[in-house]
Amino acid sequence: MEAENSEVAALVEKMAVLHAAISKLPSLSPSPAVDKLFTELVAACVPPSPVDVTRLGPGPRRVREELIRLCSDAEGRLEAHYADALAAFDNPLDHLHRFPYYGNYVNLSRLEYELLARYAAPAGGMAAARVAFVGSGPLPFSSLVLAASHMPEAVFDNYDLDGAANERARRLVRADADVGARMSFRTADVADLGDELGAYDVVFLAALVGVAAEEKAKIIAHLGRHMADGAALVVRSAHGARGFLYPIVDPSDVARGGFDVLAVCHPEDEVINSVIVARKAAPEAARGTAPGGGLPVVSPPCRCCDMAAGGALPAKRMDMAVHATEEVSF
Repeated sequence: MEAENSEVAALVEKMAVLHAAISKLPSLSPSPAVDKLFTELVAACVPPSPVDVTRLGPGPRRVREELIRLCSDAEGRLEAHYADALAAFDNPLDHLHRFPYYGNYVNLSRLEYELLARYAAPAGGMAAARVAFVGSGPLPFSSLVLAASHMPEAVFDNYDLDGAANERARRLVRADADVGARMSFRTADVADLGDELGAYDVVFLAALVGVAAEEKAKIIAHLGRHMADGAALVVRSAHGARGFLYPIVDPSDVARGGFDVLAVCHPEDEVINSVIVARKAAPEAARGTAPGGGLPVVSPPCRCCDMAAGGALPAKRMDMAVHATEEVSF
Protein backbone atom coordinates (compact mmCIF):
# COMPACT_ATOMS: atom_id res chain seq x y z
CA MET A 1 0.00 0.00 0.00
CA GLU A 2 2.83 2.40 0.86
CA ALA A 3 4.50 1.66 -2.48
CA GLU A 4 1.22 2.31 -4.31
CA ASN A 5 0.73 5.58 -2.46
CA SER A 6 4.24 6.68 -3.39
CA GLU A 7 3.65 5.75 -7.03
CA VAL A 8 0.40 7.72 -7.11
CA ALA A 9 2.02 10.71 -5.41
CA ALA A 10 4.85 10.71 -7.96
CA LEU A 11 2.36 10.53 -10.82
CA VAL A 12 0.27 13.38 -9.44
CA GLU A 13 3.40 15.50 -9.04
CA LYS A 14 4.45 14.69 -12.61
CA MET A 15 1.02 15.73 -13.89
CA ALA A 16 1.26 19.04 -12.03
CA VAL A 17 4.69 19.77 -13.52
CA LEU A 18 3.55 18.95 -17.05
CA HIS A 19 0.34 20.91 -16.62
CA ALA A 20 2.31 23.97 -15.58
CA ALA A 21 4.66 23.63 -18.56
CA ILE A 22 1.89 23.06 -21.10
CA SER A 23 -0.12 25.97 -19.72
CA LYS A 24 2.81 28.30 -20.41
CA LEU A 25 2.98 27.42 -24.11
CA PRO A 26 2.04 30.38 -26.32
CA SER A 27 0.07 28.06 -28.61
CA LEU A 28 -1.02 24.42 -28.72
CA SER A 29 -0.64 24.20 -32.48
CA PRO A 30 1.89 21.55 -33.60
CA SER A 31 5.47 22.55 -32.86
CA PRO A 32 8.56 20.85 -31.42
CA ALA A 33 7.82 22.26 -27.95
CA VAL A 34 4.18 21.15 -28.02
CA ASP A 35 5.05 17.72 -29.38
CA LYS A 36 7.73 17.20 -26.73
CA LEU A 37 5.48 18.02 -23.77
CA PHE A 38 2.49 16.02 -24.95
CA THR A 39 4.70 13.05 -25.81
CA GLU A 40 6.04 13.19 -22.26
CA LEU A 41 2.50 13.45 -20.89
CA VAL A 42 1.28 10.42 -22.81
CA ALA A 43 4.37 8.40 -21.86
CA ALA A 44 3.69 9.12 -18.18
CA CYS A 45 0.03 8.09 -18.41
CA VAL A 46 0.15 4.93 -20.52
CA PRO A 47 1.79 2.45 -18.08
CA PRO A 48 -0.56 0.64 -15.67
CA SER A 49 -1.08 2.67 -12.51
CA PRO A 50 -2.92 2.16 -9.21
CA VAL A 51 -4.24 5.73 -9.33
CA ASP A 52 -8.00 6.25 -9.03
CA VAL A 53 -8.56 9.68 -10.56
CA THR A 54 -12.10 9.82 -9.19
CA ARG A 55 -10.61 10.05 -5.67
CA LEU A 56 -8.13 12.85 -6.26
CA GLY A 57 -8.07 15.87 -3.98
CA PRO A 58 -9.30 19.28 -5.20
CA GLY A 59 -5.91 20.45 -6.51
CA PRO A 60 -5.00 17.33 -8.52
CA ARG A 61 -8.61 17.06 -9.69
CA ARG A 62 -8.41 20.57 -11.12
CA VAL A 63 -5.08 19.74 -12.81
CA ARG A 64 -6.66 16.65 -14.37
CA GLU A 65 -9.68 18.56 -15.67
CA GLU A 66 -7.46 21.22 -17.20
CA LEU A 67 -5.11 18.66 -18.73
CA ILE A 68 -8.03 16.95 -20.46
CA ARG A 69 -9.15 20.27 -21.92
CA LEU A 70 -5.61 21.08 -23.03
CA CYS A 71 -5.32 17.65 -24.64
CA SER A 72 -8.62 18.21 -26.44
CA ASP A 73 -7.43 21.56 -27.78
CA ALA A 74 -4.05 20.21 -28.87
CA GLU A 75 -5.59 17.11 -30.45
CA GLY A 76 -8.00 19.23 -32.47
CA ARG A 77 -5.19 21.46 -33.72
CA LEU A 78 -3.00 18.47 -34.59
CA GLU A 79 -5.78 16.82 -36.57
CA ALA A 80 -6.64 20.06 -38.38
CA HIS A 81 -2.98 20.52 -39.31
CA TYR A 82 -2.70 17.03 -40.77
CA ALA A 83 -6.11 17.20 -42.46
CA ASP A 84 -4.93 20.29 -44.35
CA ALA A 85 -1.65 18.61 -45.29
CA LEU A 86 -3.34 15.39 -46.42
CA ALA A 87 -5.84 17.31 -48.53
CA ALA A 88 -2.99 18.36 -50.83
CA PHE A 89 -2.65 14.78 -52.12
CA ASP A 90 -4.68 13.49 -55.07
CA ASN A 91 -6.17 10.79 -52.86
CA PRO A 92 -5.71 11.75 -49.20
CA LEU A 93 -6.86 8.34 -47.94
CA ASP A 94 -3.76 6.75 -49.45
CA HIS A 95 -1.60 8.82 -47.11
CA LEU A 96 -3.34 8.51 -43.73
CA HIS A 97 -0.32 6.67 -42.34
CA ARG A 98 1.55 9.98 -42.30
CA PHE A 99 -0.42 10.97 -39.21
CA PRO A 100 1.82 10.18 -36.20
CA TYR A 101 -0.88 8.28 -34.26
CA TYR A 102 -2.43 6.48 -37.21
CA GLY A 103 -1.56 3.04 -35.90
CA ASN A 104 -3.34 3.80 -32.63
CA TYR A 105 -6.58 4.55 -34.50
CA VAL A 106 -6.26 1.41 -36.60
CA ASN A 107 -5.87 -0.72 -33.49
CA LEU A 108 -8.65 1.06 -31.59
CA SER A 109 -11.07 0.69 -34.50
CA ARG A 110 -10.21 -3.00 -34.84
CA LEU A 111 -10.81 -3.51 -31.13
CA GLU A 112 -14.16 -1.70 -31.26
CA TYR A 113 -15.23 -3.71 -34.30
CA GLU A 114 -14.35 -6.99 -32.61
CA LEU A 115 -16.24 -6.02 -29.46
CA LEU A 116 -19.28 -5.00 -31.49
CA ALA A 117 -19.21 -8.15 -33.60
CA ARG A 118 -18.96 -10.33 -30.52
CA TYR A 119 -21.43 -8.66 -28.17
CA ALA A 120 -23.74 -6.32 -30.04
CA ALA A 121 -23.81 -7.10 -33.76
CA PRO A 122 -26.84 -5.55 -35.49
CA ALA A 123 -29.56 -7.96 -36.58
CA GLY A 124 -28.74 -7.28 -40.22
CA GLY A 125 -25.03 -7.89 -39.68
CA MET A 126 -22.05 -5.60 -39.25
CA ALA A 127 -21.12 -5.13 -42.91
CA ALA A 128 -24.16 -3.09 -43.95
CA ALA A 129 -24.97 -1.34 -40.69
CA ARG A 130 -25.95 2.31 -40.54
CA VAL A 131 -23.51 4.07 -38.23
CA ALA A 132 -23.39 7.47 -36.52
CA PHE A 133 -20.14 8.83 -35.14
CA VAL A 134 -20.63 11.71 -32.71
CA GLY A 135 -17.56 13.93 -32.42
CA SER A 136 -15.80 12.87 -35.63
CA GLY A 137 -13.49 15.89 -35.97
CA PRO A 138 -11.39 17.01 -38.96
CA LEU A 139 -9.65 13.63 -39.27
CA PRO A 140 -12.42 11.00 -38.87
CA PHE A 141 -10.00 8.09 -38.63
CA SER A 142 -12.35 5.70 -36.87
CA SER A 143 -15.08 6.00 -39.48
CA LEU A 144 -12.52 5.77 -42.30
CA VAL A 145 -10.85 2.65 -40.88
CA LEU A 146 -14.14 0.93 -40.10
CA ALA A 147 -15.56 1.74 -43.54
CA ALA A 148 -12.46 0.65 -45.46
CA SER A 149 -11.41 -2.41 -43.48
CA HIS A 150 -14.28 -3.82 -41.44
CA MET A 151 -17.71 -2.64 -42.62
CA PRO A 152 -17.51 -2.53 -46.43
CA GLU A 153 -21.17 -1.68 -47.05
CA ALA A 154 -21.96 0.40 -43.98
CA VAL A 155 -23.07 4.03 -44.24
CA PHE A 156 -21.46 6.50 -41.80
CA ASP A 157 -23.01 9.78 -40.71
CA ASN A 158 -20.37 11.82 -38.90
CA TYR A 159 -21.45 14.59 -36.54
CA ASP A 160 -19.34 17.43 -35.19
CA LEU A 161 -20.06 20.85 -33.72
CA ASP A 162 -17.35 22.46 -35.82
CA GLY A 163 -18.32 23.21 -39.41
CA ALA A 164 -14.68 23.81 -40.36
CA ALA A 165 -13.77 20.35 -39.05
CA ASN A 166 -16.48 18.79 -41.19
CA GLU A 167 -15.30 20.66 -44.27
CA ARG A 168 -11.77 19.37 -43.70
CA ALA A 169 -13.12 15.84 -43.35
CA ARG A 170 -15.09 16.11 -46.60
CA ARG A 171 -11.94 17.02 -48.50
CA LEU A 172 -10.28 13.81 -47.31
CA VAL A 173 -12.86 11.50 -48.92
CA ARG A 174 -13.53 13.46 -52.11
CA ALA A 175 -11.34 11.25 -54.31
CA ASP A 176 -12.41 7.85 -52.97
CA ALA A 177 -15.52 6.73 -54.83
CA ASP A 178 -16.34 3.93 -52.39
CA VAL A 179 -15.69 5.42 -48.97
CA GLY A 180 -16.70 8.91 -50.07
CA ALA A 181 -20.12 7.67 -51.19
CA ARG A 182 -20.75 6.12 -47.77
CA MET A 183 -19.67 9.11 -45.67
CA SER A 184 -21.61 12.21 -44.71
CA PHE A 185 -20.46 15.01 -42.41
CA ARG A 186 -23.05 17.00 -40.52
CA THR A 187 -22.58 20.05 -38.33
CA ALA A 188 -24.78 19.56 -35.28
CA ASP A 189 -24.85 19.37 -31.50
CA VAL A 190 -25.79 15.88 -30.36
CA ALA A 191 -28.25 17.49 -27.94
CA ASP A 192 -30.18 18.79 -30.95
CA LEU A 193 -30.46 15.38 -32.60
CA GLY A 194 -33.74 13.58 -32.07
CA ASP A 195 -35.64 11.19 -34.31
CA GLU A 196 -32.68 10.81 -36.69
CA LEU A 197 -30.83 8.90 -33.95
CA GLY A 198 -33.44 6.16 -34.20
CA ALA A 199 -32.24 5.27 -37.70
CA TYR A 200 -28.82 3.99 -36.64
CA ASP A 201 -27.75 0.44 -35.86
CA VAL A 202 -24.60 1.66 -34.08
CA VAL A 203 -23.69 4.99 -32.48
CA PHE A 204 -20.11 5.82 -31.50
CA LEU A 205 -19.52 8.50 -28.87
CA ALA A 206 -16.06 10.04 -29.11
CA ALA A 207 -13.99 10.36 -25.94
CA LEU A 208 -13.93 14.16 -25.93
CA VAL A 209 -17.65 14.72 -26.47
CA GLY A 210 -18.75 15.80 -23.01
CA VAL A 211 -15.58 16.35 -21.00
CA ALA A 212 -17.23 16.68 -17.58
CA ALA A 213 -18.82 13.54 -16.12
CA GLU A 214 -22.20 15.24 -15.72
CA GLU A 215 -22.12 16.45 -19.31
CA LYS A 216 -21.21 13.00 -20.60
CA ALA A 217 -24.00 11.37 -18.58
CA LYS A 218 -26.48 13.89 -19.97
CA ILE A 219 -25.41 13.13 -23.54
CA ILE A 220 -25.69 9.37 -22.98
CA ALA A 221 -29.17 9.80 -21.50
CA HIS A 222 -30.16 11.86 -24.56
CA LEU A 223 -28.94 9.06 -26.83
CA GLY A 224 -30.88 6.60 -24.71
CA ARG A 225 -34.10 8.54 -25.25
CA HIS A 226 -33.76 8.67 -29.03
CA MET A 227 -31.82 5.61 -30.23
CA ALA A 228 -33.76 2.60 -31.47
CA ASP A 229 -34.35 -0.31 -29.11
CA GLY A 230 -31.60 -2.87 -29.66
CA ALA A 231 -29.18 -0.42 -31.29
CA ALA A 232 -25.57 -0.56 -30.11
CA LEU A 233 -23.71 2.26 -28.38
CA VAL A 234 -19.90 2.39 -28.26
CA VAL A 235 -18.52 4.82 -25.68
CA ARG A 236 -14.85 5.67 -25.42
CA SER A 237 -13.51 6.07 -21.91
CA ALA A 238 -10.21 5.82 -20.04
CA HIS A 239 -8.74 3.86 -17.14
CA GLY A 240 -6.06 4.46 -14.54
CA ALA A 241 -3.55 7.20 -15.28
CA ARG A 242 -4.99 7.50 -18.79
CA GLY A 243 -7.78 9.38 -17.05
CA PHE A 244 -5.45 12.40 -17.09
CA LEU A 245 -5.74 12.37 -20.90
CA TYR A 246 -9.40 11.53 -21.47
CA PRO A 247 -12.64 11.58 -19.47
CA ILE A 248 -13.56 8.43 -17.57
CA VAL A 249 -17.08 7.16 -18.17
CA ASP A 250 -18.73 5.19 -15.38
CA PRO A 251 -20.58 2.21 -16.91
CA SER A 252 -23.36 2.82 -14.39
CA ASP A 253 -24.00 6.16 -16.13
CA VAL A 254 -24.45 4.24 -19.38
CA ALA A 255 -26.90 1.89 -17.68
CA ARG A 256 -28.83 4.79 -16.15
CA GLY A 257 -29.03 6.32 -19.61
CA GLY A 258 -31.21 3.47 -20.81
CA PHE A 259 -28.68 0.87 -21.96
CA ASP A 260 -27.64 -2.67 -21.09
CA VAL A 261 -23.86 -2.64 -20.64
CA LEU A 262 -22.50 -5.65 -22.51
CA ALA A 263 -18.73 -5.30 -22.30
CA VAL A 264 -15.99 -3.02 -21.00
CA CYS A 265 -12.40 -3.27 -22.19
CA HIS A 266 -9.33 -1.56 -20.69
CA PRO A 267 -6.37 -2.04 -23.07
CA GLU A 268 -2.90 -1.78 -21.62
CA ASP A 269 -1.05 -1.46 -24.92
CA GLU A 270 -0.71 1.50 -27.26
CA VAL A 271 -4.50 1.85 -27.49
CA ILE A 272 -5.15 4.66 -25.02
CA ASN A 273 -8.93 4.55 -24.75
CA SER A 274 -11.09 2.09 -22.88
CA VAL A 275 -14.20 0.91 -24.71
CA ILE A 276 -17.72 0.39 -23.37
CA VAL A 277 -20.20 -1.50 -25.55
CA ALA A 278 -23.89 -1.29 -24.68
CA ARG A 279 -27.28 -1.97 -26.23
CA LYS A 280 -30.33 0.28 -26.06
CA ALA A 281 -32.77 -1.46 -23.74
CA ALA A 282 -36.44 -1.80 -24.63
CA PRO A 283 -38.65 0.29 -22.31
CA GLU A 284 -40.06 -2.76 -20.57
CA ALA A 285 -36.67 -4.42 -20.13
CA ALA A 286 -34.58 -4.21 -16.99
CA ARG A 287 -31.60 -1.96 -17.57
CA GLY A 288 -28.10 -2.44 -16.28
CA THR A 289 -25.46 -5.02 -17.00
CA ALA A 290 -25.80 -7.92 -19.39
CA PRO A 291 -27.38 -11.18 -18.22
CA GLY A 292 -25.23 -13.12 -15.85
CA GLY A 293 -24.59 -10.67 -13.06
CA GLY A 294 -21.70 -8.29 -12.56
CA LEU A 295 -20.11 -5.88 -14.93
CA PRO A 296 -18.16 -7.71 -17.67
CA VAL A 297 -14.63 -6.39 -17.38
CA VAL A 298 -11.57 -8.36 -18.39
CA SER A 299 -8.04 -6.98 -18.53
CA PRO A 300 -5.23 -8.04 -20.89
CA PRO A 301 -3.82 -10.41 -22.01
CA CYS A 302 -7.34 -10.70 -23.41
CA ARG A 303 -7.81 -7.80 -25.80
CA CYS A 304 -11.57 -8.02 -25.40
CA CYS A 305 -13.88 -8.49 -22.47
CA ASP A 306 -14.91 -12.10 -22.08
CA MET A 307 -18.41 -12.97 -20.96
CA ALA A 308 -21.23 -15.18 -22.10
CA ALA A 309 -22.82 -13.36 -24.99
CA GLY A 310 -24.46 -14.23 -28.25
CA GLY A 311 -22.35 -14.34 -31.36
CA ALA A 312 -18.70 -14.95 -32.01
CA LEU A 313 -16.06 -13.07 -33.88
CA PRO A 314 -16.27 -13.46 -37.65
CA ALA A 315 -14.15 -16.28 -38.99
CA LYS A 316 -12.60 -13.88 -41.46
CA ARG A 317 -11.32 -10.55 -40.23
CA MET A 318 -10.39 -7.81 -42.64
CA ASP A 319 -7.26 -6.32 -41.17
CA MET A 320 -5.88 -2.99 -42.28
CA ALA A 321 -2.12 -2.93 -42.50
CA VAL A 322 -0.67 -0.90 -39.66
CA HIS A 323 1.98 1.49 -40.86
CA ALA A 324 4.73 2.79 -38.64
CA THR A 325 3.56 5.68 -36.51
CA GLU A 326 6.66 7.81 -36.40
CA GLU A 327 6.41 11.46 -37.43
CA VAL A 328 6.42 11.93 -41.20
CA SER A 329 7.21 15.36 -42.60
CA PHE A 330 5.16 16.88 -45.39
